[in-house]
Amino acid sequence: MEMKEARYYEKEGEGVKCLLCPHGCHIREGNAGICRVRRNLKGRLIAESYGRLSSIHFDPVEKKPLYHFFPGRTILSIGSAGCNMRCRCCQNYGISQSPVGGLGMAKAHEATDIIRMARGDADNIGIAYTYNEPVISIEFMTDVARLAHAEGLKNVIVSNGYVNPSPMEEILSLADAFNIDLKGFSEDVYTAFAGARLEPVLQTLRKIRQSGRHLEITCLVVPSVNDGEESFAEMAEWIAAELGRETILHLSRYYPAFRMAVPSTPPQTLERLYRLASQKLDYVYVGNINMGNYQDTRCKSCGRTLIRRSGYRVSMEGLNPDGSCTACANAVVTMN
Repeated sequence: MEMKEARYYEKEGEGVKCLLCPHGCHIREGNAGICRVRRNLKGRLIAESYGRLSSIHFDPVEKKPLYHFFPGRTILSIGSAGCNMRCRCCQNYGISQSPVGGLGMAKAHEATDIIRMARGDADNIGIAYTYNEPVISIEFMTDVARLAHAEGLKNVIVSNGYVNPSPMEEILSLADAFNIDLKGFSEDVYTAFAGARLEPVLQTLRKIRQSGRHLEITCLVVPSVNDGEESFAEMAEWIAAELGRETILHLSRYYPAFRMAVPSTPPQTLERLYRLASQKLDYVYVGNINMGNYQDTRCKSCGRTLIRRSGYRVSMEGLNPDGSCTACANAVVTMN
């Protein structure tokens, strides 16, 4: 496959400046940006990850995680290499902290290959851009996404939300649903833990909500990093005020990985933060751990249990075909 020139960059002095994300990397000849996959070759920014995939797999949509978007259905998930953050406990560091060449991904995929695979499963609703940070492969992602929409397939973006407004507008034009990682709720956490800034992520969340696209948020709860009650309460209050009480929040249990060896998040911490967030938000879930019914969906209006979950096994008990509650007709999930 011919090398793909990246978009969202400009010439700057003896190098180029990437305009894709808030890092604004100045990249000299032969070097790559923080993401490791956008490289300056002879004055052109090359998208080295174009079509180079580390993972292609049919997943339950709940694994993204999305609990209110086509529950119980399947989605084709694809991922590449690299990331524009440096989270110290990254669960997918083997691909997110590697350049394309470091994974031995010799075969390049065309956008049409992905669509053909997606059409191969009758239960599949579309394509999820996930595993590593998809925004840094915006050229391939948007090429696939346009074809997906033409075929009636949905596009799901699982992202850290660290992207500039202009490319975000392009992504919004093609996306149907998002799950955005919110690493914490302070600039200090983002700087020390992820090598990034909080405010651009908040701007992305606002844009998604304003666009009307489906939005769910995941917070990986890391002991001593982002599990303080005061900061967590501020985050829940911000989500409710800026994005709405119905915004879905997933609290995910941390396990030691990459550069962090502190013990896993205690179940008591997750339960405490769950109860705190539930005072402000209608739909809060606990994942990455078996904790009883903390993954079940209940109607916010009448309290009826509508979806029971055990891992990725889903049992729908009280939903109409349009995703509303059979008891009170409150709209709860997207089903079509």
